Amino acid sequence: MKSREWPLVFVIAILIALALPGQLAAQHTRYRLIDLGTFGGPASYLTDPGNGPSFLVLSDSGVLVGRSDTSTFDPIINDFRAHAFRWDDGALTDLGTPAGAVFSGASGVNARGWIAIDYSAGQIDPLTGGAIFRAALWQNGQFIELPTLGEGLENNALYVNNGGQVVGFSSISQTPDPAGVSFIGGAIHPFIWQHGVTRDLGTLGGPDALTNQNCDNQRQDLVTGQSLLPDFTVNPDTGSPTWHPFLWQTAK
Repeated sequence: MKSREWPLVFVIAILIALALPGQLAAQHTRYRLIDLGTFGGPASYLTDPGNGPSFLVLSDSGVLVGRSDTSTFDPIINDFRAHAFRWDDGALTDLGTPAGAVFSGASGVNARGWIAIDYSAGQIDPLTGGAIFRAALWQNGQFIELPTLGEGLENNALYVNNGGQVVGFSSISQTPDPAGVSFIGGAIHPFIWQHGVTRDLGTLGGPDALTNQNCDNQRQDLVTGQSLLPDFTVNPDTGSPTWHPFLWQTAK
């Protein structure tokens, strides 16, 4: 080998030696899975299994919320009585339930640590034959129960944004939904709740509209969802009415 090639070979050898520890460290990165456990029942959940993905249950500061089963099975809700939980830095806190409730679950947390809650007192909705579920906000150790829209019996809190607005949906009456798509009895409207005031966001003219948790952004006064039109038709491929997306925002 020519002598002038030695410096180059030496530099390459040094670079390889420097790179190896980093590669070996990457190959041996260790992870830790944390079992959050339960409150005595068989399972715990970050969201209700029926809700699906895209719920904001983990904040940037590492606060994680969900629900955990207790050991008591309740035939009215057809599930184990569960309590909402808050996990932070290794500490699991049982948030309990609103007064008189037998079930609570968390569906979202904001940067302030406020938590969107769904709960049930074990009462029956005469339109569905199932348990009535209601919405609440957990804030600084207290439950604030959110009213339904109109004469509706049920509502659901999907998330709470960083401005403190709770976004969800509610039945608006105790008469059967004319479109036949409601899973909480009467026709459904989305809502925003803040500072004790609930605002009905309405629909695109049809009887029903739903909030979309897949776009549960943290900006105030913006809500996405889907709605039926006044002349809604049934999709022949699915057997259900055709929905249209919407963006709701306050007027500037």
